Amino acid sequence: MVETRAPARPSGLTVVAAAVVEHGRLLVVSKQAAPDLFYLPGGKPEPGEAPLETLTRELEEELGAAPVAPRLLTRFEGTAALERVPMQLSVYAARLDAPPVPAAELAHMRWTIGEAEGPRLSPALTQHVLPVLRAQGVLAAVA
Repeated sequence: MVETRAPARPSGLTVVAAAVVEHGRLLVVSKQAAPDLFYLPGGKPEPGEAPLETLTRELEEELGAAPVAPRLLTRFEGTAALERVPMQLSVYAARLDAPPVPAAELAHMRWTIGEAEGPRLSPALTQHVLPVLRAQGVLAAVA
């Protein structure tokens, strides 16, 4: 008997992102597909690409800047806000080698401390990344 089922789909997304903090504020971006929802800059790896290679490629494509001294900040699993599928996210703390300028699929770029009246942030940011950054004392205090 010949198997006629479709091949299994991948179980979710793998994403690599950068937490860039300057003067107590976190860099967030939105994509043209969802301009009102802000995420960390970064993206999905190409086949065979290592996480730091992905981070470098994505930041250069999206912001015209390369990461400086990236270090793993946190890893977690959640649900991708836009795609609504399981996601494995690796977040690297890094500086940038040039001022960021939004390009590629980005709609907007902002600096935030995560205040309620600021931009609408993805659940990954509010539930996972911001608590880690606040625990490390790198974000400006919420007024």
